[in-house]
Amino acid sequence: DRTTMWVFQETFEGRNLTDIINNDHENAKYLPGINLPKTVYAEPELLEATSDADILVFVTPHQFVRGICETLKGKVKKDALAVSLIKGFEVSSNDINLISEVITDTLGIECAALSGANVAQDIAERQFSESTIGCRRFMDAGVLQLLFDVPYFKIGMVRDVAGVQIYGSLKNIVALAAGFVDGLGLDSNTKAAIIRMGVEEMRRFTKVFYPEVLRSTMWDSCGIADVLTTCYGGRNRRVAERFVQEKTRSWNELEAEMLGGQKLQGVLTAAEVFEFLSSNGKLQDFPFFSQVHQICTGSEEPNSIIGAFMNEDLKPFNIETRGV
Repeated sequence: DRTTMWVFQETFEGRNLTDIINNDHENAKYLPGINLPKTVYAEPELLEATSDADILVFVTPHQFVRGICETLKGKVKKDALAVSLIKGFEVSSNDINLISEVITDTLGIECAALSGANVAQDIAERQFSESTIGCRRFMDAGVLQLLFDVPYFKIGMVRDVAGVQIYGSLKNIVALAAGFVDGLGLDSNTKAAIIRMGVEEMRRFTKVFYPEVLRSTMWDSCGIADVLTTCYGGRNRRVAERFVQEKTRSWNELEAEMLGGQKLQGVLTAAEVFEFLSSNGKLQDFPFFSQVHQICTGSEEPNSIIGAFMNEDLKPFNIETRGV
C-alpha cells in the first residue's frame, strides 16, 4: 500500500523536493539523514494527494489550515476522518477556534487530534516516545490507535479533543519563556519556576475558556510531558534562547537560520492568545502569557520574565483537601 503525502513543491540543491523524497526516500531539507519507507509517496498537487483518502492527517503550520481546507472543501470523502497534529489556534476578534473545529466546520468531517511529548527527529530515529490522541467517537479510536501505535511510539487515547489541542498549543508559549531563561544564563531553579507558572496559566486558560477539558488530560503525554520536552528540546526554546543572546536579530532571521524552512509557532501563538485575551478583557488574569508576548515584540526586555513576578503579592494558603 502507498501513503501519499502532500508536499509543497520547492527546490533543494537544484532538485524538486518531491523528486528527492520519491527517488532518494529522504526528505533532505526537513529531515535529513532519515530513510523514509518506499511506500511514502510525495505529491505536489493537494487535490491529487487527497483524492479518495479515507484518513487525512494534517501536519502544517496552523496559519495555513484555513486556506488548505477551503481548497479541499467539497472534494474529500464525506465519511473521511481527519487527524490534526497542528499546534495553534485560529483567532478572530474576540473568538478562538481549535484547528479541529476549523477542519470540521469547513470540510464537514470528524476530526481527532494528536499531540504529545514528541520531537520529530527523535521519533524518526525510533527513540521511544508517547503521544496522545483525542477522539470523540469510539469507533474511530480503535482505527487511529492501530494506525499510529508502534513499539517505539505508543499512543494513549482520550475523548478530550479540545484538551489535547489546547495544551499542545499553549506549551509553545511556555517554551519561549524557558528559552528566555536559558538565554539569560539562569539555572534550573528559575527555569523550573517559570515552567510551573506557565503550566498554571495553561490550566487556568482551559478552566476559563474550555471548562469541558478534563483535568486528567494534563497528565497524559499531551500535557505536562509535552511541556517538559518542549522546554528542554524544542525549537521554540532554542530560538528564544538565541533571541536573547543576539539582541539585534529578528525572529524571522533566527527562524530562517536555525529551522531550515520550518516555522516557529510559539511567537505567533503568543500573539494570537494576547489578542484573544485583550479582546475579552482578560489580560490581567494571564500575566505570564502577556509578558511572553511583550518580550517577543520588544516592548519588554527578556529579563522582565523574571522581574515581573518577583514582587508579586504573597500567595494565598491552599486549603484544597481533595486527593489528586
